Amino acid sequence: MKTLKYNTTINASKEKVWNTLFTDENYPKWVSVFSEGSYAKTDWQEGSAIDFLIPSGDGMFSTIHQKIPNKLMVFNHLGFIKEGKKVYDGKSKAWENAKESYELIENNGKTELHVSMDTTDEYVNFFNETFPKALKKIKELSE
Repeated sequence: MKTLKYNTTINASKEKVWNTLFTDENYPKWVSVFSEGSYAKTDWQEGSAIDFLIPSGDGMFSTIHQKIPNKLMVFNHLGFIKEGKKVYDGKSKAWENAKESYELIENNGKTELHVSMDTTDEYVNFFNETFPKALKKIKELSE
Protein backbone atom coordinates (compact mmCIF):
# COMPACT_ATOMS: atom_id res chain seq x y z
CA MET A 1 0.00 0.00 0.00
CA LYS A 2 1.04 3.55 -0.72
CA THR A 3 -0.37 6.56 1.11
CA LEU A 4 -1.30 9.49 -1.13
CA LYS A 5 -1.98 12.99 0.22
CA TYR A 6 -3.96 15.85 -1.31
CA ASN A 7 -4.74 19.34 0.03
CA THR A 8 -6.71 22.40 -0.92
CA THR A 9 -7.93 25.61 0.70
CA ILE A 10 -11.62 26.44 0.31
CA ASN A 11 -13.20 29.86 0.88
CA ALA A 12 -16.01 28.46 3.02
CA SER A 13 -16.67 27.35 6.58
CA LYS A 14 -15.77 23.82 7.66
CA GLU A 15 -19.50 23.14 8.13
CA LYS A 16 -20.20 24.02 4.49
CA VAL A 17 -17.29 21.87 3.26
CA TRP A 18 -18.40 18.96 5.47
CA ASN A 19 -21.92 19.22 4.02
CA THR A 20 -20.45 19.09 0.52
CA LEU A 21 -18.34 16.05 1.34
CA PHE A 22 -20.62 13.86 3.41
CA THR A 23 -24.31 14.14 2.60
CA ASP A 24 -26.40 11.96 0.31
CA GLU A 25 -27.35 15.09 -1.63
CA ASN A 26 -23.83 16.41 -2.29
CA TYR A 27 -21.49 13.42 -2.19
CA PRO A 28 -22.52 12.19 -5.69
CA LYS A 29 -21.89 15.66 -7.14
CA TRP A 30 -18.16 15.68 -6.43
CA VAL A 31 -17.38 11.97 -6.52
CA SER A 32 -18.71 11.80 -10.08
CA VAL A 33 -15.23 12.90 -11.25
CA PHE A 34 -14.02 9.38 -10.34
CA SER A 35 -16.90 7.62 -12.10
CA GLU A 36 -20.16 9.15 -13.34
CA GLY A 37 -23.12 8.14 -11.19
CA SER A 38 -21.02 7.21 -8.14
CA TYR A 39 -22.73 7.31 -4.75
CA ALA A 40 -22.39 6.07 -1.17
CA LYS A 41 -24.85 3.80 0.62
CA THR A 42 -24.62 4.59 4.35
CA ASP A 43 -26.12 6.52 7.25
CA TRP A 44 -22.82 8.49 7.62
CA GLN A 45 -22.44 7.46 11.30
CA GLU A 46 -19.23 6.32 13.00
CA GLY A 47 -19.02 2.53 13.06
CA SER A 48 -21.51 2.12 10.23
CA ALA A 49 -20.99 0.24 7.00
CA ILE A 50 -20.50 2.30 3.86
CA ASP A 51 -20.59 1.01 0.29
CA PHE A 52 -18.97 3.21 -2.35
CA LEU A 53 -20.78 2.29 -5.57
CA ILE A 54 -21.20 3.01 -9.26
CA PRO A 55 -24.52 2.40 -11.08
CA SER A 56 -23.48 -1.14 -12.20
CA GLY A 57 -23.32 -2.21 -8.53
CA ASP A 58 -19.51 -2.40 -8.49
CA GLY A 59 -17.50 -0.59 -5.85
CA MET A 60 -15.92 -0.97 -2.45
CA PHE A 61 -17.27 -1.96 0.95
CA SER A 62 -15.92 -0.16 3.98
CA THR A 63 -16.73 1.11 7.46
CA ILE A 64 -16.78 4.60 8.92
CA HIS A 65 -13.82 4.15 11.24
CA GLN A 66 -13.90 7.62 12.83
CA LYS A 67 -16.17 10.64 12.61
CA ILE A 68 -15.70 13.97 14.33
CA PRO A 69 -18.35 16.18 12.68
CA ASN A 70 -16.98 19.13 10.70
CA LYS A 71 -13.42 18.01 11.48
CA LEU A 72 -12.48 14.43 10.59
CA MET A 73 -13.88 11.45 8.66
CA VAL A 74 -11.89 8.23 8.31
CA PHE A 75 -13.00 5.27 6.20
CA ASN A 76 -11.58 1.78 6.63
CA HIS A 77 -11.81 -0.08 3.32
CA LEU A 78 -12.44 -3.81 3.48
CA GLY A 79 -12.73 -5.00 -0.12
CA PHE A 80 -14.48 -4.85 -3.49
CA ILE A 81 -18.10 -5.22 -4.52
CA LYS A 82 -18.81 -6.78 -7.91
CA GLU A 83 -22.33 -6.67 -9.33
CA GLY A 84 -23.71 -5.92 -5.87
CA LYS A 85 -21.87 -8.75 -4.06
CA LYS A 86 -18.85 -8.54 -1.74
CA VAL A 87 -15.75 -10.15 -3.23
CA TYR A 88 -13.16 -11.88 -1.07
CA ASP A 89 -10.46 -12.69 -3.65
CA GLY A 90 -6.78 -11.68 -3.53
CA LYS A 91 -7.33 -8.34 -5.29
CA SER A 92 -10.06 -7.44 -2.82
CA LYS A 93 -7.99 -8.65 0.15
CA ALA A 94 -5.17 -6.27 -0.88
CA TRP A 95 -7.45 -3.37 0.13
CA GLU A 96 -8.31 -4.78 3.54
CA ASN A 97 -7.82 -2.09 6.21
CA ALA A 98 -6.76 0.61 3.75
CA LYS A 99 -7.62 4.00 5.25
CA GLU A 100 -9.02 7.12 3.59
CA SER A 101 -9.26 10.27 5.71
CA TYR A 102 -10.61 13.78 5.31
CA GLU A 103 -9.49 16.43 7.80
CA LEU A 104 -10.95 19.95 7.84
CA ILE A 105 -9.17 22.85 9.55
CA GLU A 106 -10.88 26.25 9.53
CA ASN A 107 -8.82 29.41 9.78
CA ASN A 108 -10.20 32.94 9.25
CA GLY A 109 -13.27 31.72 7.36
CA LYS A 110 -11.30 29.45 5.04
CA THR A 111 -11.09 25.68 5.34
CA GLU A 112 -8.04 23.61 4.65
CA LEU A 113 -9.02 20.16 3.42
CA HIS A 114 -6.39 17.45 3.89
CA VAL A 115 -7.04 14.08 2.28
CA SER A 116 -4.94 11.00 2.93
CA MET A 117 -5.63 7.67 1.27
CA ASP A 118 -4.02 4.27 1.09
CA THR A 119 -4.02 2.62 -2.32
CA THR A 120 -2.40 -0.19 -4.22
CA ASP A 121 0.23 0.53 -6.90
CA GLU A 122 -2.36 -0.22 -9.56
CA TYR A 123 -4.39 2.90 -8.69
CA VAL A 124 -1.68 5.47 -7.84
CA ASN A 125 -1.72 7.14 -11.28
CA PHE A 126 -5.52 7.15 -11.42
CA PHE A 127 -5.84 8.89 -8.05
CA ASN A 128 -2.99 11.31 -8.75
CA GLU A 129 -4.77 12.38 -11.96
CA THR A 130 -8.32 12.35 -10.60
CA PHE A 131 -8.13 13.51 -6.98
CA PRO A 132 -7.04 17.08 -7.90
CA LYS A 133 -10.19 17.26 -10.09
CA ALA A 134 -12.28 16.07 -7.14
CA LEU A 135 -10.76 18.76 -4.88
CA LYS A 136 -11.55 21.38 -7.52
CA LYS A 137 -15.16 20.17 -7.63
CA ILE A 138 -15.45 20.15 -3.80
CA LYS A 139 -14.11 23.72 -3.76
CA GLU A 140 -16.55 24.80 -6.47
CA LEU A 141 -19.55 23.23 -4.69
CA SER A 142 -18.58 24.65 -1.29
CA GLU A 143 -17.76 28.26 -2.21
